[in-house]
Order: sequence, then C-alpha cells, then structure tokens
Amino acid sequence: MNLESVLFTQGFGSRRQCRTLIADGHVTIDGALHADPDADVSTETLTFSVDGIAWPYREHAYLLLNKPAGYECSREPQHHLSVFNLLPPQFAERGVQCVGRLDQDTTGLLLLSDDGKFVHAFTSPKRKVPKVYLATTRHPLDEAQLGALREGVLLHGEPKPIAAVSANARGEHALELTVLEGKYHQVKRMVAAAGNRVEALHRERIGGLGLPATLAVGAWQWLDEADLGSLRSG
Repeated sequence: MNLESVLFTQGFGSRRQCRTLIADGHVTIDGALHADPDADVSTETLTFSVDGIAWPYREHAYLLLNKPAGYECSREPQHHLSVFNLLPPQFAERGVQCVGRLDQDTTGLLLLSDDGKFVHAFTSPKRKVPKVYLATTRHPLDEAQLGALREGVLLHGEPKPIAAVSANARGEHALELTVLEGKYHQVKRMVAAAGNRVEALHRERIGGLGLPATLAVGAWQWLDEADLGSLRSG
C-alpha cells in the first residue's frame, strides 16, 4: 500500500491532506523521514509517526474507553460533551462508532470500532452477550429485591419479564448485576421495578473482557487479539 493510502485509511484526512502531510515532512517510519506519498510500504506490523506521535497501522480499529460521567455516546451530543472528545480525531475521521451506548451519567467499559460486522455482532439482540454492571442504590438492598431481579421484573413496554443472569450484593448499597440484553436504561429500570433506585452506574465487563484496573478514567487503549478473544469467549 502506498504511504498516502496508509494515512488515508487511518483517518488523517482527505487524500490531498495526507499527501501534503507526507510531502511536507511530517511522517516518519522507524525514525526515518518518508516524504514520498507514492512510496510503497508494508502494512504488516507497521508503525508510523506523524509529528512524532506513533500510530500502529490497523485495518480496523477496536478500542476500549474508560468512560467518565458527563459524556454522551454520540457524534452529535445534545446536552453534554461527546465521548469522541476523549479520542484522537483520526478515529472519528475513519468512522469509529460506539458499540452500544452508555448513558451520559454511566461510567466504565465502552467499546468502539469501525468494523461494521463487529459492531453489529455485539449490539444485535440475537447475540446474548453478558454485561456486568455495578450499581450504587439509593436504598439498602435486600433479598426480596435480589430475588426479583433474578426471577424477572416486568418493564413498561415489554411483553414479558426480564431476568438478570445474576444479581448479588457487594455491600448494603452496591449491586452487581449481569444482564444479556441492552435495552434503553435497562439496569436502572430493572432496579426501579425491583423497588429500589440507581444512584450511580458503572459497567465493569462485556463478555469475558473486563475494564483494566490500570486504565485511567477518560483514557482509551487498543484491543489486541487476546482482548478480542476474551470478549468473544464470554
């Protein structure tokens, strides 16, 4: 692939903008300046740098973001900042989108990708992917509430009760809830139907992939093959 196409596929602007970046001496590979937009480069294990910032070539972007509160999972947010403000602009340029959504006040594990098949696979209602949340509740938890969540609660507009895969108390006001669906405000609605209220909500895990303890709030990282395998194995 020529160098212009590499930058173009990785979200560095239009083809003309990519040619200009290269020709003006902004791009290096292995520390060596590459100023020919038409130069052929191997994309296998390729890492290039633009203005000193290293970028690994990825045919598709698979990302994990530790989402903070106060951000909307939308390119056109209504009342808060977009989660895309937390990412380099190249990702939006190449069409990265959220894999499902978290409410603006919900924190934790958020996946993003520009791979349409991947996005569909993990948002399709037909694919039952377990998601683990930690909810802080307004009122103390009791066995009646936990039992109702495990057995199933009827949500407004739904034809039949929805049951959690598991519902366990981690503390008097700390609920660990695992669900398979991804319905609108599902966890909050389920907890309300069980007789309590969610004050704060944090997603810890999707499938077999957990939020890394070392990833700071608001930070992101690439997902590698091992991560993707964990995600699918869950």
